Amino acid sequence: MWIGWIEFDVLLGDVHSLKEKRSLVRPLVAELKRRFDVSAAETGLQDQHRRALVGAAVVAPDHAHLQQVLDAVERFVAARPEFELLSARQRELHSED
Repeated sequence: MWIGWIEFDVLLGDVHSLKEKRSLVRPLVAELKRRFDVSAAETGLQDQHRRALVGAAVVAPDHAHLQQVLDAVERFVAARPEFELLSARQRELHSED
C-alpha cells in the first residue's frame, strides 16, 4: 500500500478578507475531493488572507497510481486562474517503510 500527500502554498489574487479567502479555498478543497477522490483540507496560514496552504492525500495500491493522482492534483491546482502556485511539496510512503 502506498500513501502520498501533496501540500500547495498558493497566493490568492484580489482578496481583502478572510471571508473572501474562504470563498475561494473551500470550493477548491471540495473540487479536489470530488474530482480526484482524495482527502483534502486547508492545512495552514488560516490567519493570512492572501495565502493558503492546501493539502491533499491519497492511499493507492501501487506507486504508479499514487503518482498519477498526485500529478493530476498538482496540474489541476496550478491551472486555477484565481491562485498563483508558489510551491508544491510532495511525499510518498510505502506501508512497509
